[in-house]
Amino acid sequence: MRIKSLVAKKWKYMTLQQKLSLFFMITAMVILAVNLYMYAVLNAMAERVEEVYVSNVSLNDLAQALDYVQDSMESYLNTKSSEAMEAYYRSDQQYRQLQERLNGQATANEILLTEKNIRNLSETYLELAASVIQAKRGRNVERYGALYEEARLLYEEIHTFIYSLNNEQFKDNSQNYQVLMVSLRNMEVTSVVILLLVQLVNVSLIVVSTRAITKPLQRLAVVADEVAGGNFEVEQIPVQSMDEVGIVTGTFNQMVGNIREYIRQLQQTMERENRLKERELMMQSHLKDAQLKYLQAQINPHFLFNTLNAGAQLAMMEEAERTGEFLENVAAFFRYNVRKNDQDATLEEEIRLVDNYIYILNVRFSGEILFSREIDEEVLTVRVPSMILQPLVENAVNYGIRNIDREGRIELSVYRQRGEICISVWDNGAGMEPERIRQVLAGEVRETDPGSSSNGVGMHNVMERLRLYFHDRAKLEIFSEGKDRGTEILITILEEEEKECTE
Repeated sequence: MRIKSLVAKKWKYMTLQQKLSLFFMITAMVILAVNLYMYAVLNAMAERVEEVYVSNVSLNDLAQALDYVQDSMESYLNTKSSEAMEAYYRSDQQYRQLQERLNGQATANEILLTEKNIRNLSETYLELAASVIQAKRGRNVERYGALYEEARLLYEEIHTFIYSLNNEQFKDNSQNYQVLMVSLRNMEVTSVVILLLVQLVNVSLIVVSTRAITKPLQRLAVVADEVAGGNFEVEQIPVQSMDEVGIVTGTFNQMVGNIREYIRQLQQTMERENRLKERELMMQSHLKDAQLKYLQAQINPHFLFNTLNAGAQLAMMEEAERTGEFLENVAAFFRYNVRKNDQDATLEEEIRLVDNYIYILNVRFSGEILFSREIDEEVLTVRVPSMILQPLVENAVNYGIRNIDREGRIELSVYRQRGEICISVWDNGAGMEPERIRQVLAGEVRETDPGSSSNGVGMHNVMERLRLYFHDRAKLEIFSEGKDRGTEILITILEEEEKECTE
C-alpha cells in the first residue's frame, strides 16, 4: 500500500515528457521481452529438430570409421607399409572414440540393447584386428589368415547391426520429427497470437495513458470557453498532477478566482461610491456650519506660544526663576502637542514631554507626585507615534494616584528585552478590576474625565496610534492585582521576531 502511494506521488510530480517517455519505454520493453521469449522458444524448437537425426549421423560416422579400420588393416596385410600401419592406428583410435559413445549398460530397450551389442562386438573386433596386425608383423601366415577371416566375419556382423540400428532410429526420428514440426507450426501460430495480444495491450495502454493526459486539457478547454463567454462562477478544476497541465490548471483556477474577487470588490466599491454620493449632498449642508464652529473654537497656537514666552521673559526680568522655568515647560508642552500631534517622534522626545508634564503637575500640586524613570540609552532613537507616553502618565495621575490617601508614585521604564522594546508606566494608585481592564482594552471606555486636565488623547487613541504605526508588531497590555494594588501599562514593540516581554 505504501509502495502504491509512493508510486502515485511520484507519478503526480512527473512532467508530460517524462510520462510519455515512460509509456513508450514500457511498451518497447514489453514488445522486446515478448520477442526475446519467442525467439528463445523457437530457437529451442529448432535445436530439437536438429537433434532428431543426430543419432543417425553418429551411426553413419561409426560405420564409416569401421570401414576405415577394415580397409587400413587389409592395406597393411597387402603392403605391410608404415603408411598403412599409421592409417590403421588412426582409424582404430577414431573408431574406439566413437564406439565408447554407445550404451554399455544392461537395458530392456531394444535400441539401447543393440547399441550395447555393437559396442561389445566392436571391442572384440578391435582386439582381433590388433591380433591380425601382430601376427602379420610376426610373419605367422597361418595365424593371421585365420584371425583375419574371423575379424572379417565379425566386421560384417557389426555392419549388419549398425545398419539395422540405423533403420530403427531413422523410423523413430522420423516420427519425432513430424511431432516437432507440428509443435513448431503450433508455436508459430501461438507466437503470432501472443504478438497480436501484446500489440492490443500496448495500444490500450497508449489510449488510456493519452486519455489520462488529454482529459484534463479537454476539461480545461471547456471551462476556459465558459469563462471567455463571461461566466466566472465556474467550479474550480481539480488538479490531479503537478505536470505542465496541472500547473496550467492551477494557474487558471487562481486567475478565475482573482477575477471573481476583483469583480466583487469592484461591485462593493461602486456601491460605496453610490452611498458616498448620496451623503455628499447632506454633508455639504453641514460643512459650512462645521467650518464656522471650527474657526470660532480655534486658538492661534503662535499667539499662545508668544504669550507664554513673553511671560517667561517677564519672570526672568523680575528674577522669578521658578515662574520662568514653569512657563518654559508649559510652552514646550503645548508646542510639542501642536507640532507632533500627527507625526512620529523618537522615544527621547516622548520622554522629554513626560518630564515637562510631570514638572507642570508638581508645580500645580506642590510636588505631590513622586516620579522616577529608568531609561535604556540605546533605545532613545527608536521612532514611535507621537503622544503615546504622556497620555499613559496622565492616565496614571488622573485615575491612579490623584485620590489616594498615601504618597503617589509613578515609575517609567524603557528597555530592550529579547528583541523587543518595552515601555512600562507603573503607579501605586487605585488599581483596576479585571472587567474595567477588559473594557479599556476593548475600546468601550473612550472619554476622559471632563474635570481633568487631559489633552483629549486617551487610552483608546494610544492603542489606535500603535496599531496604525506598527500594525501587528506592537501591543498594549494592562496589569493590576485589584483595587488599591496599583496598575502597570506595558507597551511592547517587536524588533526582530515576536517574543513575550516580561518584567
